Amino acid sequence: MKYLKDLWDDQVAQSLGGDTLELLRYRSNLLGADLRITNFGGGNTSSKLDLRDPFTGNTVKVLAVKGSGGDLGSIKKSGFALLYLDRLNQLQSVYRGEQHEDEMVAFYPICAFGESKAPASIDTPLHAFLPFAHVDHLHPDWAIALAASANGKAKLAEFNKRYNHNIVWLPWQRPGFELGMMLNQAVKDNPNTDGIILGSHGLFTWGDTQRESYVSSITIIDELGEFVTGHHQGKKLFGGTQLPAHSEPTEVAAAILPYLRGQLATKRRTIAHYDGSQEMIGFVNSLDAKSLAHLGTSCPDHFIRTRIRPMFVDWHAENETVEELRGKLAGTAERYRAEYADYYNACAEPGSPALRDPNPSVVLIAGLGMFTFGKNKTEARITGEFYVNAKNVMAGATALADSEDVEHLPQAKSPEDSHRFTSHKNYVALPPSEAFRIEYWALEEAKLQRMPPEKELSRKIFVVVGGGSGIGRATALKLAQGGAHLMIADRNEESAKETAELVAKLAGAEAVASCALDLQNRASIAAAFKKTALQFGGVDGVVNTAAVFIAPDANGVLPDDQWKLTFDINVTGNYLLADEAGKVFKDQNLPAVIVLTSSANAVVPKRGSEAYDVSKGAVNHLIRELAVGMAPLVRVNGISPATVVEGSTMFPRERLIPSLNKYKIAFNESETTDELRTKLANFYAKRTLTAQPITPADCANAIYWLASDQSAKTSGHVIPVDGGLPEAFLR
Repeated sequence: MKYLKDLWDDQVAQSLGGDTLELLRYRSNLLGADLRITNFGGGNTSSKLDLRDPFTGNTVKVLAVKGSGGDLGSIKKSGFALLYLDRLNQLQSVYRGEQHEDEMVAFYPICAFGESKAPASIDTPLHAFLPFAHVDHLHPDWAIALAASANGKAKLAEFNKRYNHNIVWLPWQRPGFELGMMLNQAVKDNPNTDGIILGSHGLFTWGDTQRESYVSSITIIDELGEFVTGHHQGKKLFGGTQLPAHSEPTEVAAAILPYLRGQLATKRRTIAHYDGSQEMIGFVNSLDAKSLAHLGTSCPDHFIRTRIRPMFVDWHAENETVEELRGKLAGTAERYRAEYADYYNACAEPGSPALRDPNPSVVLIAGLGMFTFGKNKTEARITGEFYVNAKNVMAGATALADSEDVEHLPQAKSPEDSHRFTSHKNYVALPPSEAFRIEYWALEEAKLQRMPPEKELSRKIFVVVGGGSGIGRATALKLAQGGAHLMIADRNEESAKETAELVAKLAGAEAVASCALDLQNRASIAAAFKKTALQFGGVDGVVNTAAVFIAPDANGVLPDDQWKLTFDINVTGNYLLADEAGKVFKDQNLPAVIVLTSSANAVVPKRGSEAYDVSKGAVNHLIRELAVGMAPLVRVNGISPATVVEGSTMFPRERLIPSLNKYKIAFNESETTDELRTKLANFYAKRTLTAQPITPADCANAIYWLASDQSAKTSGHVIPVDGGLPEAFLR
C-alpha cells in the first residue's frame, strides 16, 4: 500500500482465542488508530455472532455493532451493542416508511441481547441488513471527497475500472432505517459488489472473516487515497492563494482569543483550540475558502461537531489592524447567530429539539487559521480535527473536478431533487434541511440527554499562581475536581510541571498546562496569561497563593533589599497580577474572579516578621481596592490562613529547626522534614480554638468557594482559615 499500513498482527489475533467479539474489538482499534481511516468517534464496525440464547438455550445470530457515542480507536468489548439479528430483520415489517423513520429508534433497545448495555446507534440497521459476517463503515477523507463530488459517480466508475473493483454508488440518504434497506437492496441488485460509497457520507466494506474485512477496508481506502491525491497534480489547491498570512499568526491569535471567546459566550462559555498550521492558514487564505466554508461539511459525523457551517472572518492581515479584526469578529458573530436562528426556524418541525447554542463551534480567520470551541479542551481539539477532515474532503473534491459540467448531482435520488444540493468547484454540500435532520436528530438528542451533568467549574479557566506546592497545589487539585481547566504557574517551573502531572491524572492531560511566572516581572505575568489564552481561549479566574517570608538575621536585622523584595512579591506582585488579568477580563467581558492569599499575620503583630506581616496587611487592603475598582465584572476576595506548615516552601528545614528550638519543641536531627513540619504544625494548632493544624486542603476549600458561583454575592472580603485564632478576630 502507498499510504496506509497493515497493522494486523496474527500473533495478537491468535492470542484472543477465537473470541469473535474480542477480535471485533481488535479490528476496530486498528481501524480507529489512523485518523486517515476514520475520525474520532466516527464510523462503526460490526460482526454477526453465533451465541447461546439465555432464554431458549438455542444458538442464535446476534449483531455486535459499535454502540452510540463510541470511538473505534479506544472501544472495548463492552462498547458494542448486542442485538438479536432476527428481531432487527423483523422490524422491516413494522417500518412505516421514511416519514416515520425516527420512531424505529425506540425498537432497538427491545432487540437487545443478553446483558448488553451499550446503546444502539442510528447505524444499527445499516449493519444488520447487509448480508455479510463482518462490516466496516468508515469515513476516510479520500472516500468522502469522492462521495461529495459533483462528478462523484462518474469518478467512482473510473476508480472501479482502474483498481478492478465493483463498488456501488448510493445517493444521499440520512443514516437510519431507510438507508439500511437501501444498502440491502443495493447488494441484491449488485451481487458481485465489494463495497458501497454513500453519496456525501462515507464508505462500506466487508469480509467473511475479521482479517478479510480489515484488509478490504484499508486496501480500498489506500487506493482511494492514491486515486484522489493523483488528481491534485497540476492544480492550485482551493483556487490558489488570495490573501497573505500574518507574519506572526500565533501572537495575534493569543491577543484576540479572549475577545473571540467572549463574543461566542452569549449562551455558555467554551474552551478553545487554535490551529495555526501552514495547511490551515493556506486554506483560510485561499481564493475559494469563503465560498467552500459557507457550504458547510457533508459527512454526518462532521456536522454533529462542526455544525451547519463555520464562521468565516475575512480579515486582510496586510492592511487591517488587530482592533479592526475585533470589530469584524463582533459583527460577524452577531450575523452568524442570526443566520443560525433563521436556519433553525426554517427547518425545525413541531417535534424538533429546542434551539441549541447558536454560536459557531468553528471559526476561520483569514491570515490566522482555525479556532474551534467545545465544552472542554478535548472536545474543542476534536472539533478542529473534524474540520480538518472536512477541509481535506473539500480539497479532494475540488481536485477531482473535470472541465465538463455535471447536469445532475449524483448525491440526489432523482434529477428533480438535484436542485436541493449546492456545490462549488465540484464540492457538493448537503441541503440545509438534511443538515438539520442530522444536527437535531432524535438519537443525537437522546445521546445528549444521557450525558452526565457538567461539573460546577466546567468551561472555566483558572490560572493558579504558586501552584507548584502547598496551598497552590492543593487548590489546583480542588479546582480540577470541580471541572476547571488550569494553568499552573510558579516561579519554580519544575514544581509547576509536577502539579500539572498530578492534575492530569485527575482530570486528563488536556485540561492542564504549566508555565513559569515571576511575580516581580510584569512581562513574565503577561506571558503566562498569553500562554493560557492560546492554550484554552482565555481566563475566568486567577488564584495567587505565592508569597515570600524572609526572616531577619541572627541580630534581628532585615536588610533594606530584603524588605523591598518582600513587598515586591507579596504586594506589588499581586497588583501586577490583577492588572494583567484585568486586561484579559475586559477583553472577554465575562464575569471573573480573583482570589489572593493574605495571612492571619496581617492583623496579628509579631516580633521578627514585620516585613511579612505588614505586606499581608497591604494585601488585605489591596483586595478591597481591587474589588471596588474591578466591579462589577470581577469579584476579588482573599483567604487569611494561620500558619500553614504542611507542604509549604516557606518552611524549609533550615527555618523549621530554629522555630522548633524557639518554641522548645523536642525533635531529633534524624527526623524527616515532613515529620518536623508536623510537629511545628501541631504546636501552632494548640493556639487555636479548634486545636487542629491548618492544612493546604483547608485553604483550598475556602479558595474553591470564593472561585465558584457559590460565592457570587461576595466581593472585597478576606475569609479567615485559621482554626479560630482569637488574636485575628475581625476588629
